[in-house]
Amino acid sequence: MSTTAADRRARSLRTPNLLGRQKAKEIAGALNLLLADLLALYFKTKNFHWHVSGPHFRDYHHLLDEQADQIFAITDTVAERARKVGGTTLHSVGHIGRLQRLRDNDAEYVTPLGMLGELREDNLQLAAYMRETHGVCEEHGDVATASLLEVWIDEAERRIWFLFETSRRGDETPPHVSHQPLGAPIRFSAKLAKRLGGKADAAMFAKERES
Repeated sequence: MSTTAADRRARSLRTPNLLGRQKAKEIAGALNLLLADLLALYFKTKNFHWHVSGPHFRDYHHLLDEQADQIFAITDTVAERARKVGGTTLHSVGHIGRLQRLRDNDAEYVTPLGMLGELREDNLQLAAYMRETHGVCEEHGDVATASLLEVWIDEAERRIWFLFETSRRGDETPPHVSHQPLGAPIRFSAKLAKRLGGKADAAMFAKERES
């Protein structure tokens, strides 16, 4: 069977590893989905950092800047793990948009407490996605990526904690937090293959968006 130039170029990017081609593809796919969510959340956090207002401006402004920096700091490591296991990673802003599961917020104005609440929910969902990715890595014996994810989950939980406490008013009852149960089964879909333009390496790990 003849190989095309595209096939030869793709093979040239497959970093040698002990995982095997299929496992590497699945891990890289899961990491690319996570990377898209991280970059989306980074930009939303910076957006709110830039546009927060009101009497608590200084505290919120600095908190969101700190959290944005923490999120951005891990993106390079996530992308490099995808390459280390033999896959490829994101190529463009458009690629991020096709893969991200966390939603953008383009509203002209968001209240300060609305910002904190939305970021809390996003970080909760991000932590859930990290646990899903950890499960994939654990299943395939990628202990290096799994150990990194454990640290990132802890960081996400710290962000959630700070956002939760910062948004409380005195002794009020803690707000209801709606998020998927940690033990909920993961439903995968092939629909993302179309959003990836045929790149099925990440598609098997895409969850259907709620309609």
